[in-house]
Amino acid sequence: MRTIDFSPLFRSTIGFDRIQRMLDAAQTIEESTNAYPPYNIEVLEDSAYRITMAVAGFSEDDLDITVKENTLFVSGRQDKPENDVKYLHRGIAGRSFERRFQLADHIRINGARLENGLLHIELLREVPEELKPRKIAISGASSGKAIEGKKAA
Repeated sequence: MRTIDFSPLFRSTIGFDRIQRMLDAAQTIEESTNAYPPYNIEVLEDSAYRITMAVAGFSEDDLDITVKENTLFVSGRQDKPENDVKYLHRGIAGRSFERRFQLADHIRINGARLENGLLHIELLREVPEELKPRKIAISGASSGKAIEGKKAA
């Protein structure tokens, strides 16, 4: 496993010390999982995303979408017995699966729909008002003026 040293970045950033742990965890997950089911991650707008997964053969009841601690879990389980079916060739996978996606802060699931064998999960970044950029007033003893044009008290 390749190790990346993020310590030079820590000199000018605050609160990003978990990046190294997240990258290590993502690398471990990718090594231990297979490529089923295939998926796309799309950027729709600046703050809107969509995950599309190919889940042919799964119904809405067979699929489960859960968010826990900034991790999106998508799983599929089919509990249908196929005792009487004899295949000459079986190319459509119907096996159980679980996919995990790490979500950034303030990402919420906006909805999900199953359409033509594709599961679409809509995501939206919603930054709270208190975390958006804001102007800070500067007051001085001699000027009595603030940056936003308000008079000092």
